[in-house]
Amino acid sequence: MTELVRTRAELAKARDALTGTVGVVMTMGALHAGHETLLRAARERADHVLVTIFVNPLQFGPNEDFDRYPRTLEADLEVCRRAGADVVFAPGRAEMYPDGEPLVRVDPGRLAGDLEGLSRPGFFHGVLTVVLKLFQLTHPDLAFFGEKDYQQLTLVRRMARDFDVPVEVVGVPTVREPDGLALSSRNRYLSPGEREAALTLFTALRAGAEAADRGEHAGEVLAAAHRAFGAGAPGVELDYLALTDADLEPGPVAGPARLLVAAWVGSTRLIDNVAIRLAPRS
Repeated sequence: MTELVRTRAELAKARDALTGTVGVVMTMGALHAGHETLLRAARERADHVLVTIFVNPLQFGPNEDFDRYPRTLEADLEVCRRAGADVVFAPGRAEMYPDGEPLVRVDPGRLAGDLEGLSRPGFFHGVLTVVLKLFQLTHPDLAFFGEKDYQQLTLVRRMARDFDVPVEVVGVPTVREPDGLALSSRNRYLSPGEREAALTLFTALRAGAEAADRGEHAGEVLAAAHRAFGAGAPGVELDYLALTDADLEPGPVAGPARLLVAAWVGSTRLIDNVAIRLAPRS
């Protein structure tokens, strides 16, 4: 039985009833198979699973899609029930921010200055602020985040470490459609033609990964990804295509690395990434 709670008091009572290890999965709703994978990963490692559903206004810019972001609570609850979640915390805006938008926010530091931070100023201030608040409210032992939002995952891990938050942050691999498109709540905005064009992102990442598998070095890997993106569908506008080390530091020389891409497909902005391993220079 999955219990739905709306207030802090209801959450505190439900959380106190959970014994053993508790895993939390934080979402903005519009749950899909990728979220369900997060829930199942939490179910495997924790005695109890707590889900949060909150469309956080702090992480939307003035020209972004807060108002049209899908709210599908009943369908989301069915996903949570199917995956065996114990508690779903779905607060309203006033419950999360009773004094209005917080005057004090988490500073994500230099790791947020590139990639998503360049395109969405203030985004990670909003993400980390709400994540820290939810850590304080849910008191989890484990927190599960998808690798599709790799920069977010990296920053949440760093925040937990730097602020001594007693939680293990667990990354869960990206879930993809059979043709490679990464699952995202924003995919529902795509027309059939845009859905096909969106494969350009994965095509570019795959080309870069294949170059890395051939033993090519950083410059060649990035060039291969750019060539594949440039040969993709019209109407797809590149925001960034970047190669970093596994901790998002620029200029990897060898070893574990990340290839990341963001692009506009029509009016919808999508992101994706893959893990690669760069060969050492001889």
